[in-house]
Amino acid sequence: MSLYGDYDPDNIFARILRGEIPSVVVWEDEHVRAFMDVFPQSEGHVLVISRTSKARNILDVEPEVLTRLMAAVQRTARAVETALKPDGLSLMQFNGDAGGQTVFHLHFHIVPRWSDRAMKGHGHAPQADPATLEALAQRIRAELD
Repeated sequence: MSLYGDYDPDNIFARILRGEIPSVVVWEDEHVRAFMDVFPQSEGHVLVISRTSKARNILDVEPEVLTRLMAAVQRTARAVETALKPDGLSLMQFNGDAGGQTVFHLHFHIVPRWSDRAMKGHGHAPQADPATLEALAQRIRAELD
């Protein structure tokens, strides 16, 4: 899909928000949801999405939504860092097919990184066990400010 087009209300994140597909929620409020990526590139990989916007990518998101999302990304990244003690963090956001985007609902990736562990490729990681994701979410949730 290109950078431009109509929002698909049946994309996987829209379906997750409607409760049609389960997710392991780290935290949420009326504006955002942070949840574990089921195809994690690294242990503790979290996604942050808007619960209110129909933006497909960063080019069409409302400025006030982007402000909330970035605050949520920072809050979540701090909790991930405190809970998991990675050597670093990769924060990623992809736009359009050619830019690596695979789900056309604006989202941000928080991927913990360790010097001695290779990161799996975006869209190429195996599906994680839900119990493992829940245990990681609990650890991260416990460190939210």
